[in-house]
Amino acid sequence: MTNAKDEIEQLRKTLWYHSDRYYNQDAPEIDDYEYDMLMQKLKSLEAQHPEYYSPASPTQKVGGVADNSFEHVVHSVRMESLLDAFSTAELYDFERRVCEKIQNPVYCVEPKIDGLSVSLEYENGVFVRGSTRGNGDVGEDVSANIKVIHNVPLKLKQDIPFLEVRGEVYMPKKSFLKVVDSQIINGEQPFKNPRNAAAGSLRQKDSRIAASRGLDIFVFNVQRIEGRELNSHKQSLDFLKELGFNTIPSYKQVASMAEAIDEIEKIGESRGELEFDIDGAVIKIDDFDVRALLGSTAKYPKWAVAFKYPPEEKETVITDIEIAVGRTGVLTPTAILQSVQLAGTTVSRATLHNQDFITDKGIGIGDSVIVRKAGDIIPEVLSVSRHSASEIFKFPATCPGCGSTVVREEGEAAIRCINPDCPAQLLRNLIHFCSRDAMDIEGLGSAVLETFVQNSLIKKTEDIYRLTAEKIEAKQLAGFKEKSISNIITSIEKSKENDLWQLVFALGIRHIGAKAGKLLASHFKDMDSIINATVGDILQIDGFGEVMAQSVSDFFANPKSLELIESLKKDGVNMKCLSAAVDDRLAGKTFVLTGTLPTLKRAEASKLIEDFGGKTSSGVSKKTSYVLAGEEAGSKLDKARSLGVEIISEEEFLEMIK
Repeated sequence: MTNAKDEIEQLRKTLWYHSDRYYNQDAPEIDDYEYDMLMQKLKSLEAQHPEYYSPASPTQKVGGVADNSFEHVVHSVRMESLLDAFSTAELYDFERRVCEKIQNPVYCVEPKIDGLSVSLEYENGVFVRGSTRGNGDVGEDVSANIKVIHNVPLKLKQDIPFLEVRGEVYMPKKSFLKVVDSQIINGEQPFKNPRNAAAGSLRQKDSRIAASRGLDIFVFNVQRIEGRELNSHKQSLDFLKELGFNTIPSYKQVASMAEAIDEIEKIGESRGELEFDIDGAVIKIDDFDVRALLGSTAKYPKWAVAFKYPPEEKETVITDIEIAVGRTGVLTPTAILQSVQLAGTTVSRATLHNQDFITDKGIGIGDSVIVRKAGDIIPEVLSVSRHSASEIFKFPATCPGCGSTVVREEGEAAIRCINPDCPAQLLRNLIHFCSRDAMDIEGLGSAVLETFVQNSLIKKTEDIYRLTAEKIEAKQLAGFKEKSISNIITSIEKSKENDLWQLVFALGIRHIGAKAGKLLASHFKDMDSIINATVGDILQIDGFGEVMAQSVSDFFANPKSLELIESLKKDGVNMKCLSAAVDDRLAGKTFVLTGTLPTLKRAEASKLIEDFGGKTSSGVSKKTSYVLAGEEAGSKLDKARSLGVEIISEEEFLEMIK
């Protein structure tokens, strides 16, 4: 039998693993409720066995760490976590502890937004920095991505000498569903919930991606302020509204815990109607002097508690299972359910992920199942409550879109159709082919492509280059006027001049993104050389592994792929690398950029490095050749010094390529 010490150690190990997946990788493997229950179990065991106390336990620390790919920010006011409560009894326990120090406490109750906690700093009313919580003491500088969030004021309505506020960056439900739809179309792994979508978007190195994700923010706390005295939480939130902040909604001041619990119940009842995701409600002491008196533990403030809502679960019946085919050929199963009300909406479909998921849970058509909404948005099947007489569902042996035999490659959960002419994949392939980082054909967005496919203007990829104004006009499609048709044809013609790497990426080769496309194009110089390359030849490219090399080789070994390339050649699509290095004097050299350069933007510096055969990296390591540093260079500079990596200025860099 496992003893208490072993169980505590195992729980700590498990929680740290899931904490890393949640906070640092934005890729959780269990839902919040399961995590919270594991944490509660660990707290209970540690309380029963104080002899096994450890300051390194996840009960004592915030789970995040600062990512080395961003500049680090040391928080002058610690960004604390909150004590969780799962019952009204725990809320009254919180009140009892508070009343040991003060009488008749006044509380403020507000929703607990499920997003990524950030700090915003302002000097003389102007935004100067935004950072993530990280581990509470040290976070990441994500100012560029914070700036593109619509509701973050870059200039306040009053010139406060200094202000630091805390807020929660979140992704509205509509934005989340749009992002997930796009990921599914492109054959990408979709975000599990809005919180991870928000965190993943805020940590993008390219702020244009963050801007495209529809992020938003609620501000809920004053961390530091100069030039104005504030005495209570409600007063501070009212003041932040005056300054132009989007403050936490429906905050309410109450005079007792009973009133606070009533307010928590009201917030809980409205969850399904909100445009954002919440996972609880927060009760805070309103008076700032009382907060200072109560203080904090090593992890939590003693003046606040978060009540966590349990996930709503319902039983229903699977009436059918549909199989859809994604852009990369992956077959995705969806359960068709007897309609059930869940988290404020009617649910009739739920994701089943893959064959392994179905087999592990023993799911079959006709089974009664327990469903819930992951992050209160995407319905998922949790378990089978009653089996019917049917067998466990098995994927079809052939593609439902084209009838080709499907395959499951070793080490993969996905089952896929590998026929490049599969009509079920056509629209998704076309959308990818025409997208910005691929052939960048303006005017051929998803809606237009769907219309053209439905009207038989495009039956396969190469038909894009056979479109004419006359063919489109002949279909007499609503909304397609002479000017818009002309613009489409012009954009198609322009795309023929694109660089080779764009075409390589547009082809949708598995495991080959835009960066890998650039490496292939610059290494082999033309399409024929890529086609004729062996796996061994491709492995000579720095950054390519066995899986990527084999994927390229397999793609061009397919006769259908070669037919497509030949057709594109005949239609005048460029097949040569246009962005080859000016020379290769920086070949084999890896650069890390940090700080603000005097004249070059980072993108310009990165392109120059690539033009001369070098490459860039986001993190400093022993393999780094140079750190190109400008003003306000941060932790990367310190790490370079500690590793003995050579640090150069912009002037020295320009001398290298002179």
